[in-house]
Amino acid sequence: RGARRTKKPLFKNLKRWGHRPMMNGISMKVYTMNPKKPNSAIRKVARVKLSSGYETICYIPGENHKLQEFMSVRVNGRARKDLPGVNYELSRGVLDLKCVEGRRNERSRYGTAMPDDVREWSDRLKKKLEESREK
Repeated sequence: RGARRTKKPLFKNLKRWGHRPMMNGISMKVYTMNPKKPNSAIRKVARVKLSSGYETICYIPGENHKLQEFMSVRVNGRARKDLPGVNYELSRGVLDLKCVEGRRNERSRYGTAMPDDVREWSDRLKKKLEESREK
């Protein structure tokens, strides 16, 4: 028999988060980073001071953000594997970070409302379903 393995802690950075799934913060600096090999891009990140007092680096998802210093943001724990030291992601469409305009897929992740043409189409589909159920 070999040595027994110790269990990994269930919550990483527990002191920083305190069993909270999300946390508010204030952006201190907005800048860009390059990812690790083999990826190549310019990723937008922000240094955020959390409400718990800690400072972390967070990824800004989506295209064309207008985040500036000292804006309020909501942080959730979703790491970027190709950005070293970036273990958090900002939520779009919450507080001062606006949603991504023109998204059609995965809208809930980027805080985008349903487009009008899709809403009309879904309303027509619902009416057809109700009419077919009545018959």
